[in-house]
Order: sequence, then C-alpha cells, then structure tokens
Amino acid sequence: MRKLRSKILEGVCWRICIKMVEEENSVDKMEGQDEMEIVEEVVSEGKYESGSTGESKSLSPEVVGDTEKEDKGEGDSKKPEGLYEEIALAEGISASVDGHKLMMKKGDNEIVREIHPFIEVKVESDRVVLSCDRERKIERKLFGTNKAHVRNMVKGLSEGFVYKLKVANVHFPMKVSYNKDSNEVVVNNFLGEKVDRKIKLVDGVEVSVKGEDIEISSANIESAGNAAAQIEKGTKVRNKDRRIYQDGIFITEKPGRVFG
Repeated sequence: MRKLRSKILEGVCWRICIKMVEEENSVDKMEGQDEMEIVEEVVSEGKYESGSTGESKSLSPEVVGDTEKEDKGEGDSKKPEGLYEEIALAEGISASVDGHKLMMKKGDNEIVREIHPFIEVKVESDRVVLSCDRERKIERKLFGTNKAHVRNMVKGLSEGFVYKLKVANVHFPMKVSYNKDSNEVVVNNFLGEKVDRKIKLVDGVEVSVKGEDIEISSANIESAGNAAAQIEKGTKVRNKDRRIYQDGIFITEKPGRVFG
C-alpha cells in the first residue's frame, strides 16, 4: 500500500509541475487541495501518471477496491494499537479489578497485586487483559514485568510454588522445627549456641520439615521465596572461615531451577 501511494504521489507531483508551466489557472485551483485529497481523486478515477516515463497507467477496479478496504481497515481483523496481552484464567480462579489493583482468588487462597499505572488491566469473562497505548522502551519493560506477575498469580493459584532447603551439619548437629502457631522456624544448637534461633516467616506459606529437608509452598511466589530466603539468611555464619564452618540451611531447589 505504501509503495502504491508513493507511486501515485510521484505521478501527481509530476502532473502538478507540468500544469504549473502550461496552465496558470489550473494551478490556482489546486492550491487549496491537500495531497491526500488529490491522491483520493486519482484513485477514484482509476488511473495515475508515472513520474519517470510520463505514461498513463490505469488501476483495475480490484486494486482500487483493495485500496479502499485497507484504508477503512476491512479485510483484516482489527488489532489493538500499542501493547496488548490476554492471559487465560485457570478453572476455579476468579479475578476482579479495583483501580490498578488486580485480585485473584481460588478457594481460601487470594493474591492481590498492584499493576503499574502505565498498564491498563481489565477482566473479561475467563481472562485478564493487559494493554498499553504507548510502545516506548520503558512501557515495554513494565508491560513484560506486569505480564509475568499476572501469569505467576494464575500459576500459583492453580499449581502452587515450592522451595526446597537442606540442613547442613558439619560441626554441631542442629535440630530444626516449625512452630505453626507463631509461624516461626526454630533452629536448635546452631554452631553450639545455647539460645535457639527463631526465624519469623511471612503469612501465606506452608512449611514442612522432615529431618534435614525443608519444603516451603505457597500460591504467592514472592511469599515462598521470601520465606526461603529468611531461613537461609537466619542461619548464615558470620565472622568465621566459611571453608571450615559450612553449617547452615541452604536453598537447593526453587521454581524452574535446581542447585547442586
């Protein structure tokens, strides 16, 4: 379409130049016309003149019809301008929007996330629709980030996220337990300490301790990751040679990645 219009404009300009030399009156008539109006006149007549050879070429009715369809947007399905993404909701998940807050719920699990103001979010039947009018670099980055967040919300409510940790005893045998009432992981006899280490976890996570294996699961990937990081950080050895003192609790597996 662009090539066709450039050729038409080329022929129109050539015709204008000739008429300016030959007929002064015809130029006066064209002064009030826009280039696009002239192009539409030539297309409606079904012919244009080539600027290089001056020969007249006719446009078939089919070509003229196709041109009009492309101008009106007919023939092809209309695609939204800017950035656009539809994310399907899994079975049993309900979603709602309050301003820029997206809320998803399945059973007792509920996840709430604030969507960036640049991104427009809507819920349509069984899917979440994200859109953005602009396509600058910053919008593309924010759009990709928020799209990943929404997909993690759907995946977390339908499948869940699991982090696995391992208890490493080198010098002193430590004992790890989980207190569900206070939502704390209790580490006893870490490096021979007389006082137990208590690690407070965020809400919305489930902890399972079986010997030296600890498993943390949650519908919210950030809550699960935060809890695992807090446990690992709570048993970090300080002011000692880590080549010798290798005791601690370490993350061995997280969604999409296995360590060691």
